[in-house]
Amino acid sequence: QAFLWVTSTLNMAVFRDHLVLEDLVEEMKKQSPALSFGPLRDGQIAVQGSFPALRVLREFLLLKAKSLSEEHKREGKSHQRPRRKVQEHRGAAETRNSVRVAQREKQVLVLDTDIYHYMRFSPPRALQGNDVVISGVTDGDITTVCIESAGSKAGAAQLRAKKTIENYSVELQKMLRKERIYFKEHSRAEKQRYKQLWQRLKPRYPKVLVIPYDTHMDVVGPPADVFGFTEEVKR
Repeated sequence: QAFLWVTSTLNMAVFRDHLVLEDLVEEMKKQSPALSFGPLRDGQIAVQGSFPALRVLREFLLLKAKSLSEEHKREGKSHQRPRRKVQEHRGAAETRNSVRVAQREKQVLVLDTDIYHYMRFSPPRALQGNDVVISGVTDGDITTVCIESAGSKAGAAQLRAKKTIENYSVELQKMLRKERIYFKEHSRAEKQRYKQLWQRLKPRYPKVLVIPYDTHMDVVGPPADVFGFTEEVKR
């Protein structure tokens, strides 16, 4: 199993009052030719592709939503008295400042769960500093990663860490492979035997990550290492 594709369902209803959804979908297809798009049903559409390509599409839609929101605000302000405009401008400025503060405090991105586990198993040097705190919330195959500040230079450190994680995840998606080894029995004794076995093999396969579950274990790493490890386990 290779880490190449993920499927996400997008809710396009937020654009319905401003745009023709079918036209927006066509624009999305031109913007992201590497992605595969399902049919548009009830304002929702399934999109399949790599995490980096989905991130690019997400940024495109966020910019589109922001543009529509600002256009709506301008149209609303044009029909109000000057004093009201000043008040709204002040409120908008305060909102933007609040958003900037929130962005400095926390950065969030989404990763494949196995990619996230391997990244923690073999982190790049840029993520081993003391300027940020990185945590993850796992929901099945998807893990939401939160990058919070731990020092005075929070904003720069967080953005640098986020960029490092994004770039590293792209590299891992290209190089990693996963094999699943099912337990023949579900007894504690058998699980202990498997654990002892992979502990013995670990020095010979330092690039292999083993993730144990109740009924199986997942083996993640470079293809050659994963193949050699799983063959020895099976023997």
